[in-house]
Amino acid sequence: MFIVSSARKIYNRLRLWQLRRAGLTLPDDCKLGGLPDFGSEPYLITIGHHVAMAAEVCFLTHDGGTHVFRDQERYKKVIKYGRINVLDNCVIGQRAIILPGVTIGPNSVIAAGSVVTRNIPPDVLASGNPAKPVMPIHQYAEWCLAAMPDYDPAEYQRDKKAFLLKFHMRGSSRVPMAGSEPPSGESDPG
Repeated sequence: MFIVSSARKIYNRLRLWQLRRAGLTLPDDCKLGGLPDFGSEPYLITIGHHVAMAAEVCFLTHDGGTHVFRDQERYKKVIKYGRINVLDNCVIGQRAIILPGVTIGPNSVIAAGSVVTRNIPPDVLASGNPAKPVMPIHQYAEWCLAAMPDYDPAEYQRDKKAFLLKFHMRGSSRVPMAGSEPPSGESDPG
């Protein structure tokens, strides 16, 4: 497993080097949870500083649907391309799709699985297909804070897996595994 992981990291570094050489703008302070699909025109993509992207994010810089009618004389010259700009301090969730001609405003979060078809304003959480602003980022921050129980950060750092297996955020569902006991103060639903 170590060899596969190391090979993947080497491949991702090499691929990012190639994409940057081809014109992708991606600062070093960005965090990638896997290698996004930067499409066939990476030079049309500009990523700002301190942007985080989860796995399997897909950037589409052109609309291949024009293939259907381009053999007709009237539409022979039709092509559809668009720049994509992700401004500073954004998060793009897993499997989000960003379409041509889109700008994502600074300090915004794109929820997992969203399809961004239009510009997203600054300082919002956007979600859906098509992605639309759901709430201001400060409201999202307060919502996340309200769901957080008090916990020991040292315990989290010491053994993340063990901590997360017993961790329970307020408002989330918890289905105990067979043979496990509910956390103290909760009754067994079964």
